Amino acid sequence: MKTTFIKTLIFAAIAVGMFTTAQAADSPTRPIANQGKTMSNPTYVHDYQAISEVLNKYIEGCKQAKSSIMKSAFHPQATMYSVGPDGKLTGGAIPILFEGIDKGFRPSPDATAAITRIEIVGTAASARIDANDMSGISFTDFFHLLKVDGQWTVVNKIFQTHVAP
Repeated sequence: MKTTFIKTLIFAAIAVGMFTTAQAADSPTRPIANQGKTMSNPTYVHDYQAISEVLNKYIEGCKQAKSSIMKSAFHPQATMYSVGPDGKLTGGAIPILFEGIDKGFRPSPDATAAITRIEIVGTAASARIDANDMSGISFTDFFHLLKVDGQWTVVNKIFQTHVAP
């Protein structure tokens, strides 16, 4: 019985060691924070600001219920999708959004919205906006943006609506 217990412990130690080695091999090496060096070029700061400007056009267009304010934020070939109350995919070409804003929204000057996340890698980015009480609706939007001809533009929007607080 003592031999079986020792064999089990040895097996467990080998298994843990193999798992740790495999995990270390699979995970990218993480740089140590700054290591006393200074950055000479601010990484993505200008892109972050440009993306914020694009997304703020969308927010303002929702608040004023005017698609004309937000249209320049979207690429002409952009799409928008969500899941309807029936559980089915709904959406399509971005003019669906513009029509919905112009015909279905009412101005909501007191609505609140926040850009809660922007992630940028090269010419691709994703962002999240959370909004409360835009025309009586609260929602979370996820945007995918690309830097096309030097300008950030939304190429896709997916969203989830929530009950307004």
